[in-house]
Amino acid sequence: MFDISVIICPPPPREAYFTRVLDALQKQSLPKTQWELVLIDNASTQPLEKRWDLSWHPNGRCVVEPQLGLTHARLRSIREAKTELLVFVDDDNVLASDYLSESLGVSQTWPMLGAWGGQQFPEFESGEPDEIWKRRFWTGKLDRDIWSNNYDRRTAPCGSGLCIRTKVARRYAELAEADELRASLGRKGSGLNAAEDIDMAYVACDMNLGLGLFCRLKLVHLIPTRRLTGDYLFKLCEGCGDSLTILEALRGKIPHPHSRIDRLVKFYKSLRSRRIQTLEEKARNKGYERAIAVMKTLREKQSGQ
Repeated sequence: MFDISVIICPPPPREAYFTRVLDALQKQSLPKTQWELVLIDNASTQPLEKRWDLSWHPNGRCVVEPQLGLTHARLRSIREAKTELLVFVDDDNVLASDYLSESLGVSQTWPMLGAWGGQQFPEFESGEPDEIWKRRFWTGKLDRDIWSNNYDRRTAPCGSGLCIRTKVARRYAELAEADELRASLGRKGSGLNAAEDIDMAYVACDMNLGLGLFCRLKLVHLIPTRRLTGDYLFKLCEGCGDSLTILEALRGKIPHPHSRIDRLVKFYKSLRSRRIQTLEEKARNKGYERAIAVMKTLREKQSGQ
């Protein structure tokens, strides 16, 4: 019936941000008769259906998913979708007015791709930070279109504005529902694990399809002040180190605890690195070691069953 299912799986959204997200969707150049809007209420204390009016969209609806966690919300949305193309929009993503029409164009022009995304331009709540590394952390600008059919993070779209064919998303859902480790990749509560979107994209490669990033797909990413603190960014690096280690293990790259020599090499490298790089690396290593511990516990649990 429709060409695209637009999926939003927000944590409790900020009113000012989410208003802009919905306004941008209302202004999409793709006629509303060609796409549906699915808002997933993931165990909200105040029902989203009562807070946010979707009556402006003839094909808009709110669906409750009681099990907490971004992965569970996305799995529910995949079951709910009625189209062959899904576009995931976060609660802080303001899409360009032609985002959906361009996404549909990529789908038709590039049938060999299973998942793709575009450019992200940050808008900082308290103004652009002075530190270059913080600005770069949140910027996803492209010089040209890029694509591949390999497990290449440079061409893997992130969750913000992720476009994915439904057949790929459904295969991912089958895998995630059957694997406790895979289901741990998404964010849950205050945790900052963040690789379930890359896992979803990589399933396209599992199915002999490609990945891509396109300049024509643009969105503004709204960044609150709290996401610019060192504590938050290093905690995010730790979460990425954890979830990316699990992601690689799921595709055959088995991690091992760092040996004494590994630790010494990393220490001497840190002496020559800038302080920020050292702190980022330290956080990622902490996540790496945590992932190993989680996988060990899960293996022991499975072997004891």
